[in-house]
Amino acid sequence: MGKISQGILGGLSGKVGNVIGGNWKGIDYIRIKPSSVANPRTEGQVNQRNKFSATLEYLQPNKEFLKIGYKSFATKKTEFNAAMSYVLNNAVGGVAPDFTVDYANALLSRGSLSGALNATTDLSAAGQVSFAWDDNSTEGNANTTDKAMVLVYNPSKKESMYVLNGADRTVGLQDVTIPATYAGDTVELFIAFVSLDGSQVSNSIYLGSGTAS
Repeated sequence: MGKISQGILGGLSGKVGNVIGGNWKGIDYIRIKPSSVANPRTEGQVNQRNKFSATLEYLQPNKEFLKIGYKSFATKKTEFNAAMSYVLNNAVGGVAPDFTVDYANALLSRGSLSGALNATTDLSAAGQVSFAWDDNSTEGNANTTDKAMVLVYNPSKKESMYVLNGADRTVGLQDVTIPATYAGDTVELFIAFVSLDGSQVSNSIYLGSGTAS
C-alpha cells in the first residue's frame, strides 16, 4: 500500500493502483506502471513462428548461394530477406505445428536465364557429389559461358557445401567435395546457372535427395 506524506500535496511512497511513487536524491516522483503485456501465443502466431523457423533453418546455411540467386530481388531488402519472403509464401507446408520446407518449390535462385537440362547427380564416390547436365547453350537465352551453381544441403548438420562459379554450361559436369562426416547423411541437391558477368541467373532446380558416401 502506498502512503502520501504531508497530506494530499506531499510525496507518494509506494504504489497506489497503477501509480508508483518514490524519492530519488531528495526529489519526489511518481510514474505510471505500464500495463503488463503477455507474450501472445495464439494458434496463428505459433504457426507463423514455426513456419519462420523452418524457413530460417533451411536458408541460413545457403546465404552465399542466395547472394547470387536473389540479387535481382534485393531492392530495399537483402537477398536473404527476399529469399525468406519467397520461401515462406511459396514453399512451406506440412500440418501445424510441424511445418516443413518443400524443397522442390523452395528456390535458392530465381531468374529468367535458361536452367539446367536433364540434370542428374551421382553420390557413389566417397566425399564427393557429381552433378551432370546436357549442353543446352544454343537454346533460349543460354550462353556457352554460363557457370554452374551447385549445392549440397545437409539438413541434419544444418550446413551446405557448394560451388558458385562452376563449370561452363558446355562442360556438363561439376563435382562438389563434401566432408567425410557427411557419410550416411541424407543430403538435398540443387543446381542453377549464372551468366559470366553475374547479371542473370536461372531458377534453381531441386534434383532430389540422396545418401552421401
